[in-house]
Amino acid sequence: MSCKNKLIILTGPTAVGKTALSIQLAKRIGGEIVSADSMQVYKYMDIGSAKIEKEEMGGISHHLIDILDPGDEFHVFRFQEMAKEAMAGIYARGHVPIIVGGTGFYIQALLYDISFGQEEDHSAIREKLEMAAREKGSAFLHACLKKVDPESAKIIHPNNQKRIIRALEFYQLSKTPISEHNKREREKEAAYDFCYFVLNDDRNLLYRKIDRRVDNMLEKGLVEEVRKLKEMGFSKDMVSMQGLGYKEIFSYLDGACTLDEAVYLIKRDTRHFAKRQLTWFRRERDVVWIEKQAFSYDEDKILACMMEHFDRLQKK
Repeated sequence: MSCKNKLIILTGPTAVGKTALSIQLAKRIGGEIVSADSMQVYKYMDIGSAKIEKEEMGGISHHLIDILDPGDEFHVFRFQEMAKEAMAGIYARGHVPIIVGGTGFYIQALLYDISFGQEEDHSAIREKLEMAAREKGSAFLHACLKKVDPESAKIIHPNNQKRIIRALEFYQLSKTPISEHNKREREKEAAYDFCYFVLNDDRNLLYRKIDRRVDNMLEKGLVEEVRKLKEMGFSKDMVSMQGLGYKEIFSYLDGACTLDEAVYLIKRDTRHFAKRQLTWFRRERDVVWIEKQAFSYDEDKILACMMEHFDRLQKK
């Protein structure tokens, strides 16, 4: 038998239904859930992040949810560190970690134990890049990235300031494109024996679910949630406020657009985000695609399929 620890990954595009399925899976296999979501880690950001509520957890332990202040920075290295710490406790309890969330880069970094180079204090370089972003905008930095690392520029959205800055910072420190470094790291063998499930749905149905989810967030009080965050002193340029739903409502509260315009942007950009997520997962190795329509949307059939894969994993 393999001496590697077992790991389950359940991911897929936003609004596809990962949360409910993950609870049922955890109950079946004796699992605990580790969130791979870049927004649900923050306190006070419940509605816009579609954070799972306590009563929805079904008694299953959840990790990396609702633990950081919105003023804290959360990035892939911190996720790696915190996820590994949570998983050590899960293994010690004799349970199986289930990584659940749609941030493919986080999942990849954990699964292959990707090294991002020395994490020394590079604050001077980062501050210079952040200042350039404030003065000239993310589009300017994205153009700079395109010159030194066109591969990264292709996959990093021009508005994803955090990842653009990280890629430029890496290049300035190492004189090597981060895309080359990550390609080498991805060729490594996985650090775990794993099942990597990607839950998916018909695109038109998924897009309608995204639109309904945004409408539901507004009904639940998304505008009030963002207004409260603003009153607490959290600003639009913080990493936590770059999430879909937050930056657009901030713009509305600042008078930069109407509420209808903000809602339109949230829905449009969330659909685009779901498309990018699927593009990412299609590039990953050894993935089991769970197409909901192929199972006639029967959760019991989906779970039975997942359990077959898990049973084979247990015999490794």
